Amino acid sequence: MVGVGAGDPPAPADLDLGDVLVAPGFVDAHCHGGGGTSFQDGVEAARAVAEVHLRHGTTSVVASLVTDTHERQLAAVRELAPLVRGGVLAGLHLEGPWLAPEHRGAHDPRLLATPSVADARELVAAADGALRMVTIAPELPGASDVIDALVAAGVVVAIGHTGATWEQSTLALAAGATVGTHLFNGMRPVHHREPGPVIALLNSEAFVEVIADGVHLHPSITRRVLADAPDRAVLITDAMAAAGMSDGDYGLGPLRVEVRDGVARLAGGGSIAGSTLTMDAALRHAVLTAGVPLLDALRAATATPARMLGLTDVGELREGARADLVVLDDDLRVRRVMRSGAWVA
Repeated sequence: MVGVGAGDPPAPADLDLGDVLVAPGFVDAHCHGGGGTSFQDGVEAARAVAEVHLRHGTTSVVASLVTDTHERQLAAVRELAPLVRGGVLAGLHLEGPWLAPEHRGAHDPRLLATPSVADARELVAAADGALRMVTIAPELPGASDVIDALVAAGVVVAIGHTGATWEQSTLALAAGATVGTHLFNGMRPVHHREPGPVIALLNSEAFVEVIADGVHLHPSITRRVLADAPDRAVLITDAMAAAGMSDGDYGLGPLRVEVRDGVARLAGGGSIAGSTLTMDAALRHAVLTAGVPLLDALRAATATPARMLGLTDVGELREGARADLVVLDDDLRVRRVMRSGAWVA
């Protein structure tokens, strides 16, 4: 952006902006797919997923990859890294394979692995600067060494899919973990004598991801988290292939997912398997259903995830930032999107 101030921004010829809200483009730090496909389906699929979410106001999206074999994860990271360097993606996120089996959620239990420093370093090297975040269960054998290696490599470490105790979670945070992957979901539940990772994260300075869809979290929990951590709460979609699509059967990595009434579950009625959210829908749910103040919800969809990921040129309307905008009407529906100074068709 070359300037920020009062006045009318340039508008498409077919749109009278009128009385609208202009906000920074959304930053989705945790997204697996949309439009019927997933980031793990290759470069063209990844471009299509990014385009689907762009139309819903997400101008910066991180490609999250679910648990797979080490060889296939290496191949996926190498294949998608050029899209990060080319600006199509804001980074890569490995959600697995170093997850607790009892809290694996929609991850293939046959592919979960023991944390390995050698594997971590190989993945970092294959990404060549594109690996932005890794989710890990800190109680697993070898996890502390992997956390040290990732932090040393400049990768954001997230605690998630974990049965860690409060003490184990606190040690991971002290070692450099700075994020809680979709808070409450895929975690040991809170107990008044064993608070576990949820309270450890909320009592720390860590960022906490929130899936605001009314399925993963009750609206009152969404409101409570954003009230307790207004500068650390991050709205994410955790979207899978069905985002922007109708009900049906889809894939999530090697697993099959059934989407019914907009809710994604593993085939056969299993665990919740990501969401069908887009970021504009998450914002609407947070504000209009959960009762989160608009500015707090917008911050959680823009500036806070950018800060969490170390992205310095997005998430804010200020001079020198990339000109990413989303134009919202009174119902918080997207009217127009600008990315890198150009209106999206």
